[in-house]
Amino acid sequence: MLLLIDRSHTFLLTIARVGFTLLLLTAAFDRTPGQQSANLALPFSRGEELVYQTEFNRGLLHGVDVAEFRFSANTSRIVPKEAAADDPVVLILVGDVASKGLFTRLAGFHFHQHVESVVDPNPFRVLRTNKVDQQNKRTRLSEAVFDHEARKVTWTERDPNQSQPLRTTVIDFSEPIQDVLTVVYFLRTQRLEVGKSLDVPVSDSGRVFRFSVAVMERKKISSVLGRVNAVRVQPAMFGDSALVRSRGTLSIWITEDSRHLPIKAQLKLDMGTFDIKLKRVNYHETTLAR
Repeated sequence: MLLLIDRSHTFLLTIARVGFTLLLLTAAFDRTPGQQSANLALPFSRGEELVYQTEFNRGLLHGVDVAEFRFSANTSRIVPKEAAADDPVVLILVGDVASKGLFTRLAGFHFHQHVESVVDPNPFRVLRTNKVDQQNKRTRLSEAVFDHEARKVTWTERDPNQSQPLRTTVIDFSEPIQDVLTVVYFLRTQRLEVGKSLDVPVSDSGRVFRFSVAVMERKKISSVLGRVNAVRVQPAMFGDSALVRSRGTLSIWITEDSRHLPIKAQLKLDMGTFDIKLKRVNYHETTLAR
């Protein structure tokens, strides 16, 4: 059980996340990425916050709370040095996942991961990623800085109790590069068609992965928003050379309305199934769903 939790929390945030990874990975958008970014006409550009509940199901353990995911997107006029000089704003994307409930108490294991990504909206590309990874009493801090002119990413990991970095890695990448959080939002800007797939390079923990997402089907499903039309996508996240080195499948459902909300995800592993459902959507102070 401990091994299952340890493996699952990172890629759920990509998910996610949300994360899903949270999960939550993609949605159709009618205009090209450049047109969207130039006007910040993005489905998530007005202070969107998404909250997800994750349940574990296997045998007698049915509907057991495992974790809560939170994703938020806001704009900032404080432009970092990595951004283009003529960009008036950047996007600040935040992903947060924490263990909770009976499952955590039974396992005697707590995890919390917090990711903040700074994104140049025109074109949509990650500039910097900061991550806090806590597992029980162990904490690791990491930062990835993306040099899009040299096409290199510098990744550094630290222990907050030590002055010297634990590891520093510089690797090459090809455009368009994303991290495990920004890929969620990047894919929400793409036009997706059933039967087709999309490949995106993703950098995480000092490595670059080829991240492929297949568009599987359209169907109407029940959600916190009611009965909605949704697209089901399936990211290729599992395998020896993939983002997650284990066997499993992840399916994500995204609404076909203008918000393109990832409303549901299901993660199947050998040890059980994680069901991730949208619980609440906020735009600034206005709650749209509960």
